[in-house]
Amino acid sequence: MGSAGERTVNGKRELTEGLAAQILNHVREGGLQAGTHLTAQELAARFSVSRFPVGQALQLLATKGALTHERNRGYFVSDVQDVSPESLGLTTRDDASDIYFRMADDHLHGRLPDPASEAYLKENYRLTKAQLNAVLGRIAQEGWAERRPGYGWSFSPMLTTPESLEQTYRVRLALEPAALLEPTYRLDPDIATRCREAELRLLRGAIETDSADALHERGVRFHEAIVGASGNPFFLEAVRRINRVRRLLSYRSMVDRKRYRQQCEEHLQILDLLEREKNEEASQALRRHLEHTIGNLQEIRPILER
Repeated sequence: MGSAGERTVNGKRELTEGLAAQILNHVREGGLQAGTHLTAQELAARFSVSRFPVGQALQLLATKGALTHERNRGYFVSDVQDVSPESLGLTTRDDASDIYFRMADDHLHGRLPDPASEAYLKENYRLTKAQLNAVLGRIAQEGWAERRPGYGWSFSPMLTTPESLEQTYRVRLALEPAALLEPTYRLDPDIATRCREAELRLLRGAIETDSADALHERGVRFHEAIVGASGNPFFLEAVRRINRVRRLLSYRSMVDRKRYRQQCEEHLQILDLLEREKNEEASQALRRHLEHTIGNLQEIRPILER
């Protein structure tokens, strides 16, 4: 057994390499083109960590050639093709992500005490302080736990039932189609291209190989992109808030992936209409898309209730 100092160094290295692998997968799965600017602030928010480890991960990826670094400008996607975490020798096992899913499943099944002390969580899930902070930071950002003054963490009972997940889709059904009809609507061509590439990548086989986390993020990115183009920040903030709190059951629903081909094709149809500035038709297509999803929830209800 190594010394405490050795364990700390190894833990930091694993955290940096694991985060670098996540960033690289984000670049690949999001279809980010060479020259795309990656900011530490945006990545820190996406992965629920501070900017310091993100900076270390970006530096590591630049050292390995996956990113380029420009003085006083930051980090950019390089033009190196077919780069994967494995090809760069990065540690792809993400302990924090593994524990996140275990904790989420325990919460859904009522196995997680409420409230729970940090000492209990560290011991029960065999976490370092850094790993625990990363997991709890992500959970708090998603809205299903909050720190209790003086004693550990309290876990929200929200969104642990099929009914609560369906309610979030009904709110989205009221909001998202309306966002496409805003008079200030403009979808940036580069964003549309990235969204299209992400959908085509799934249709080429990634539906079966991507993690539940990656599939969820791709859906979130698509819907937030088209809603964000409305020019009305209140639509986007409302959708982001909903997306943060629906993850638990969204992950579970991804056990059944048969419906994802239809979802990708519907996303592409919506993009086609928006790019042709047929926003009325795009709004109607988005409404049908969300209604299909609500219908699919009934078919996979047994999965959600397990």
